[in-house]
Amino acid sequence: MARTRLAHRFSLLSDRDVLHSLAVTGLACIASVGLVYAAYLLHVVRTARNAPVVPAHGRRVLLFGKHAPQGRLDTDFEARVARAAALWRARPPEAILLLGGGAEGTLSEAAIAREALFARGLPPDAPLVIEDRSRDTLQNLRNARTLLQAGDSTDAAGCVTLLSSRYHLARCALFARGLGLRWELCAAEPALSWRPMTAWRLAGEAAYVCWVDIGTRWARLIRHQRMLAKVG
Repeated sequence: MARTRLAHRFSLLSDRDVLHSLAVTGLACIASVGLVYAAYLLHVVRTARNAPVVPAHGRRVLLFGKHAPQGRLDTDFEARVARAAALWRARPPEAILLLGGGAEGTLSEAAIAREALFARGLPPDAPLVIEDRSRDTLQNLRNARTLLQAGDSTDAAGCVTLLSSRYHLARCALFARGLGLRWELCAAEPALSWRPMTAWRLAGEAAYVCWVDIGTRWARLIRHQRMLAKVG
């Protein structure tokens, strides 16, 4: 049975390895008087600001879903779908992987994105691949990697286009790199906005990227294979 998003997050926070990595990250930020976090914030902002809207390759596009209560897309999810549709009109990809599950009895994020793309003019035979078993970005990419390997073994190592909101792209890139994918970024929005909500999301993403990256580096340092397996 698929978990709700909240239940999934609580399950992560009950994991002792997650708590271990959080403690190490917190100590690093405290010991540096916040400079470590500031460096990650700068990285997240630069990634968000500099990401292109037209990918260099664009053969296989990974469209990241977003929480959509009762099937209603918010502004961020709408922008992601609109960018995918624009890529299709300009140069149809060989495949668009729609990523994101949903709670039991609800439409998955991937299914919602598919219907929204059809509403924006994509034909019924468009090469859309549904990945509807994941509840977070890491699961999105793990499952996408499995689908890519199963569907095209001759080009499983080819470049994939990570399409998401600008504030989310640093996280996507971090996990894609850790999973051994070749990737490029594609931003949903034409440019980075500086609205208060965007700044809040950038700050949150910086904290998340800081935690995952430092936790992974620490796990490598102490050779903690169980921790490494959770992000690889």
